[in-house]
Amino acid sequence: MARKPVKTLFACQSCGYESAKWMGRCTECGAWDTFAEEVRQPPAAAHMVMNHKGDRPVPIDAVEIIDEERMSTGIAEFDRVLGGGLVAGTLVLIGGDPGIGKSTIMLQALYGIATSGRKVLYVSGEESVRQLRLRSRRLQTASPNLLVVSEIDIDAIMAMVSSEAPDVLVVDSIQTMFSPEITSAPGSVSQVRESTMRLMLMAKRTGVPTFLVGHVTKEGAIAGPRLLEHMVDTVLYFEGDRNHVFRILRAVKNRFGSTNEIGVFEMKENGLCQVGNPSAVFLSERPENAPGSVVTASMEGTRPILVELQALASSTSFGTPRRTILGLDQNRVALLVAVMEKQLGMHLMGHDIFMNVAGGVKIMEPAVDMGIVSAIASSFLDRPIRKDTMVMGEVGLAGEVRAVSNVEIRISEGRKMGFTRILAPAGSLKRMQRPDDITLEGVANVAAAVALLF
Repeated sequence: MARKPVKTLFACQSCGYESAKWMGRCTECGAWDTFAEEVRQPPAAAHMVMNHKGDRPVPIDAVEIIDEERMSTGIAEFDRVLGGGLVAGTLVLIGGDPGIGKSTIMLQALYGIATSGRKVLYVSGEESVRQLRLRSRRLQTASPNLLVVSEIDIDAIMAMVSSEAPDVLVVDSIQTMFSPEITSAPGSVSQVRESTMRLMLMAKRTGVPTFLVGHVTKEGAIAGPRLLEHMVDTVLYFEGDRNHVFRILRAVKNRFGSTNEIGVFEMKENGLCQVGNPSAVFLSERPENAPGSVVTASMEGTRPILVELQALASSTSFGTPRRTILGLDQNRVALLVAVMEKQLGMHLMGHDIFMNVAGGVKIMEPAVDMGIVSAIASSFLDRPIRKDTMVMGEVGLAGEVRAVSNVEIRISEGRKMGFTRILAPAGSLKRMQRPDDITLEGVANVAAAVALLF
């Protein structure tokens, strides 16, 4: 029988685009110098795949629904991000910068599951079992039900799962796994795609919840093709600066729960500790009577979080003023600065503007627009905002303050944190019952808001 020829392709390591020849720049994603040569072996059992009939289609209303209890990791913040716990057969991808705490949270979550009597398996392709034991001793996560192994061969891992039958599996990291059937190096598009596909089929077939730890690129995206994020059920990102103690675990995709849900953790000597009341932590060091500081409410999934926005407007002698923004959308801030110039008459083009969200949180929702405007105006006028005041609302190009969602939940969180005066969109306050113990002031435009604040 004649042997089929081996096919050689060049694959982009950023997006997975394949080409018959090497190219300096990927025509799909625009990345430079990302093509690597990969050898594709012909499938050995293609006829078996063609003859496989598979399952027959059934009416969707005939599928039996079984309400299975979710598996808790023992970490309430982690369970919140997952949507209430682990679902049987789910495939979770967790990414983040090096040293942010991905392996730490995985070891702590597995320990929480192991203490409930379940068997868990931690597969590390980057550390030896001795290194895992040393880290486990520091984190105090030793349990006889927590099995560890150092392995990168995906075939050996599959055999291990069949023999040990764990209740939960962690693969750290997916970029180190390789299949002997593929000749390319570990970490290449083909190896990552093949390893993820086999782990996904195993998780769906056996019902074993599986965690994949993924490296990230310089841009902060998970390394490898975007297909990797499409194949998994849940994608979690660890955010935060290694120089700060707080870490934010954010769900950007979740088939079994709410997206944009976050969990707040604090890095300590014995690992990551969950923060039950993030608003109190983020506002604990807020300066009093300081111009440029204001508190606003942001919704992260189903959770309201109060954060402090800080702004500094200083005059500049250069022709082009600087705009340095941390934790906020830079384009959104530039848009609001233009609205303030047009609607309020503030000459901000001659000022450098620096903005920061205290605590290292990233906020992208438009409901914090009024907070941005208030903080910049406070710094520009050099007049502080009362410490018992909280602001919220979306600002349009005409200077109008638009209604925001979940205004009752935001106000309730502000009242819980001791704020007695809240500026909110007038359209939102019309549809709610006003409490007696706080003052709610509705504003229709930014001019009215600035007049009330200063």
